[in-house]
Amino acid sequence: MDERADMNEGAELGSASDVARDMPPERGATIVVLATGGTIASTAPAPDGMAEYHVTETIESLLAAVPGASGLGPLLYEQLWNVESHAIDNAMLLALAARAEHWLADPSVGGLVVTHGTDTLEETAFFLDLAVGGGKPIVMVGAMRPASALSADGPLNLHGALLVARHPEARQRGTLVVMNDRVHEARHVTKAHTTAVDAFVSREPGCAGHVHDGRVRWHRPAPRAARSAPRYAARTAGELPRVDILYDHQGAAADLYAASVAAGAKGIVIAGCGNGSLSPGAAQGAALAVRAGVPCVRASRSGAGAVSARSDDPAKGFIPAGDLNPQKARILLMLALRDNPDPASIRRAFDGI
Repeated sequence: MDERADMNEGAELGSASDVARDMPPERGATIVVLATGGTIASTAPAPDGMAEYHVTETIESLLAAVPGASGLGPLLYEQLWNVESHAIDNAMLLALAARAEHWLADPSVGGLVVTHGTDTLEETAFFLDLAVGGGKPIVMVGAMRPASALSADGPLNLHGALLVARHPEARQRGTLVVMNDRVHEARHVTKAHTTAVDAFVSREPGCAGHVHDGRVRWHRPAPRAARSAPRYAARTAGELPRVDILYDHQGAAADLYAASVAAGAKGIVIAGCGNGSLSPGAAQGAALAVRAGVPCVRASRSGAGAVSARSDDPAKGFIPAGDLNPQKARILLMLALRDNPDPASIRRAFDGI
């Protein structure tokens, strides 16, 4: 494997032998860690500080904080960038997908671990789940407490992610998220608390597994169908279309929808009330957008449950989000629009998710 092939400018690649040497090659395929920053790589002014921290640490220090990480098997790492996850944009999503595809295509690589901030971790996870193919695992991991905290959760989370990435039953499960000893599927996981270490949940199906006493325990079998190709090719050329999320509420006005269309949005996701219900102003604004050729997806601000399809959705040009929350519906709508902007194709994309 050429460790320095196709490197992004400014990216940094290293070997875990920099952390601990004499890696036994018989311990399995190489796991590549792609580092992007986030709370897991941050420090605060004081050890009890849980706010106003900043990204300061690189992947070398993250791995050095995990005793025995390199003893699990061969590791390589690449520092893609070092930012909070609320700073990640569409161009960075495409760059991350390209690096993931590059490494997963290498036969000596068994899987990926991606360190990431928790604010938008579920969005990146769902994007990779849709846009990167192959059965090898992609495991995303972050932390709710900075690396400088008295009881930082990052090292144990990262250790768990490495265990999951090496586990044979992690294959064919798509992108996974490991937080607080739980293994979540990207399709279902969401951040449900602002600061708690157990912030990540998979409400309807529950988590896919646990990491306990250094072992990965799965709660359900992996799908038998091979994930040989991505549902939507990421294609680094060009841009992803702009999709806005508008939050509905009592007394909402239609002019935000007009502003979104005027600003160049190619799709709109509505964080609707309850079962995707729209206030009169939101319904008026969404109708305006549809007439302008901008599809509108009805999601819910409730936090759990699926949005039911309505008999008048097709006539109005609205698309129910199913059980995707607004931020994940935006990810799917971006990829579906880029793949085929025909409204019928987009409706099928949400019907089949």
